[in-house]
Amino acid sequence: MELFFQALGDQTRLRLLNLMGDQEICVCYFVEILQQGQPKISRHLAYLRRAGIVQARREGKWMHYRIVMPPNIGAAQVLRQTLDWLKDERAMQADRARLNKACCSPARFNALAGAPKPIPVGCTSDCGSTIEVN
Repeated sequence: MELFFQALGDQTRLRLLNLMGDQEICVCYFVEILQQGQPKISRHLAYLRRAGIVQARREGKWMHYRIVMPPNIGAAQVLRQTLDWLKDERAMQADRARLNKACCSPARFNALAGAPKPIPVGCTSDCGSTIEVN
């Protein structure tokens, strides 16, 4: 329980969760959007993994992360409410706007050259990919 709440008690980790939302995202997007080094982003993602809030998937050289709901009903409710709260925060909206811009024109961002675009969790064959939800 303590690890879960500590994971939610950091600005960078909240920004990462906000960017993930209901999609799976490659680490390179986090680095580009948050303008922080890859080692720092990876440390925060590892913390979120240990807390049981995110899962990772490797695809070739790319690491993709997505939110998973904790098995505890109370923790899942807190996480859902936190994610809803983040949607209303101006700074979090700005991060999502930068992510949308990067997804629409990744060529404008050198660090995203060849990077896979974020994939909605539970996406059907309409978008060409499927991410299973546990």
